[in-house]
Amino acid sequence: MSLIFGLITQVRNRLYDWQLLKEKKFDTHTIGVGNLAVGGAGKTPMVEYLIRLLNKENTKIATLSRGYKRKTKGYVLADENSTAQDIGDEPLIYKSKYKNILVAVDGNRIRGVEQLLALNHNAPSVILLDDVFQHRAIRCGLNILVTDYNNLYFNDSMLPSGTLRENKTGVSRADVVVVSKTPDNLSAVEMRQITKDVKPLAHQKVFYSYLKYGELYSATNRDEKIDTLNDLFRYRVISFAGIANAQPMVNYLKEYAAEVTHLPFADHYEYQQKDLEEIEKYYQTVAGGNKIIVTTEKDLMRLKNEPLWQYAQRLNIYILPVEVSFKDKEEEFDQFILKYVRTNRIYHEKYSREEQQL
Repeated sequence: MSLIFGLITQVRNRLYDWQLLKEKKFDTHTIGVGNLAVGGAGKTPMVEYLIRLLNKENTKIATLSRGYKRKTKGYVLADENSTAQDIGDEPLIYKSKYKNILVAVDGNRIRGVEQLLALNHNAPSVILLDDVFQHRAIRCGLNILVTDYNNLYFNDSMLPSGTLRENKTGVSRADVVVVSKTPDNLSAVEMRQITKDVKPLAHQKVFYSYLKYGELYSATNRDEKIDTLNDLFRYRVISFAGIANAQPMVNYLKEYAAEVTHLPFADHYEYQQKDLEEIEKYYQTVAGGNKIIVTTEKDLMRLKNEPLWQYAQRLNIYILPVEVSFKDKEEEFDQFILKYVRTNRIYHEKYSREEQQL
């Protein structure tokens, strides 16, 4: 099965490489963020990092995703009333946290970009495309490939025996490879070995990032926070999450909390009131007064669907935010991205081709 799936994806990629299938390019800066494997490699925090970086440039930014598990069809431009059912949980995070950007969803990425550019004076100058690496029909000006340190693509195999969506050779299309979720004690020697295994081409750069958790805040009042380092040890935590890999979050909470129990749900799980009732019932069985329920920002987006949100507000839920930070070379990464968005797109393509030929 893996061999058959690998052959199909390889043939498809070759048809694009040989230009028998056409790629669409746009006269605007497009940055694609994706991975080779299914599951959570940390693409959403990476997109957020790019938003924060580009916001410093006073750049008109848009994000474009497919809007996984949304109830709507086609192109949707988010507004202040959008829900996870309208646009999906990840796009809703972008819209909720970064009010000054455009957030759109469309399974057809080419149509989505065209719709954003049709906004005329409100059109973005940079479009961040989330989970787009396998969408060969659109050719991004810059491609960032994220690979999880705990499941590095070069140690993986094709679906269904592994988690790869395409052959490992697909990494050649990336301009940047980010090894995500690296541990605190990752040594320079190990980083050099991983870089050696990546075998970067002349035009490719390899960076190492880790998840940086923020202060817990109340789901109903963002100003109500718990100091993780100084106060979380007083609390018993019941965590729940419907994300691809909750283990990093659970490990972090166990490092600081008095006790942690985790209740797992499927990735992008659509919560029902009975789920919250079960969580509340378990919460009541935990002895002691200092106890809280903890979940992620992605899960919060799905809890805010009515009438579920009315029930969720009754619970003592706190949110654990997460950001991407870099082990080293953060300034080099930032400057690489900024150089692209500050440069004329046509010049950038010529510059990239010359580098690749060196």
